[in-house]
Amino acid sequence: MQKITPFLWFDNNAEEAMDFYVSIFKNSKIINVQRKGKNGPIFTATFQLEGQKFFVLNGGPQFKFTEAISFFVNCETQKEVDTLWAKLSKGGVIQQCGWLKDKYGLSWQIIPSILGKLLQDKDPERSKRVMDAMLKMDKIDIKTLKQAYKP
Repeated sequence: MQKITPFLWFDNNAEEAMDFYVSIFKNSKIINVQRKGKNGPIFTATFQLEGQKFFVLNGGPQFKFTEAISFFVNCETQKEVDTLWAKLSKGGVIQQCGWLKDKYGLSWQIIPSILGKLLQDKDPERSKRVMDAMLKMDKIDIKTLKQAYKP
């Protein structure tokens, strides 16, 4: 059993957002839905993305998402970065250094796992070149990171 579950508060589009996220990530599913009335809109629901459980609520307009909370997605390939970036950013806002806000206002970091390895290199000059290259990017490009890493 997962001990900590992200809880996402939506105004009135939790079901639409949940369906959107489940359609993007391969190992995903809707687990449970509680509706307002027999055939009414979702009140709460639980779903899973890549094994991580999420809880959603249609709670009204009182609270909005901010960049203070984001979901960090480790990507193994540029194709995975490109695919997730395109799908999650559609209708949203592209931001710097692999960050984006989706059309529901939720922040995501779409990051290739190699970035951490390159930034943690023992040679501070190499790490600095990689950091400088990343700071110029919106979507992270692995090829450009590797070029910056080379001596």
